[in-house]
Amino acid sequence: MNERPERALPHDPDVEVDEDSLGGPLPIHLTPSAIGLVFVGGSLGVLARASLDHAFPAGSGFPTATFAINIVGAFALAVLIETLALRGADVGHRRAFRLILGTGLLGGFTTYSALAVQTDTLVRAGHTATALAYAAGTVALGLAASLAGIRLTRRELDQ
Repeated sequence: MNERPERALPHDPDVEVDEDSLGGPLPIHLTPSAIGLVFVGGSLGVLARASLDHAFPAGSGFPTATFAINIVGAFALAVLIETLALRGADVGHRRAFRLILGTGLLGGFTTYSALAVQTDTLVRAGHTATALAYAAGTVALGLAASLAGIRLTRRELDQ
């Protein structure tokens, strides 16, 4: 027999009910439409980030542009995800908005890889205190911005 044994699906909102060529569940990250949404959003996010990085170069000091980008991105992502979650299930247009705006645009806009590289660069240049302030500040203020975005969204949508 060519029948595959039934397997339990993980609790994952990104597993579609579609089937792949073997009859198994098709993860959303493998569907052309999802890939396209993330690609378009990500391209726009990277363009916005690169434009800001170019307009406000870090120089040899504190990487202000990347710091601000990550804090603003954390706030915006919290507002987006909380808005979508409060409005219903992660399906249809809500999922499309999450993919293009959250995973794509804001994923491309924020840049925690640059945070790591810039922190390392500051440490190697002997600016250890600045590096620690930058890394810890980004994480702490990013968390605070996320919580503020969630609270603001809940308050606005409850009215």
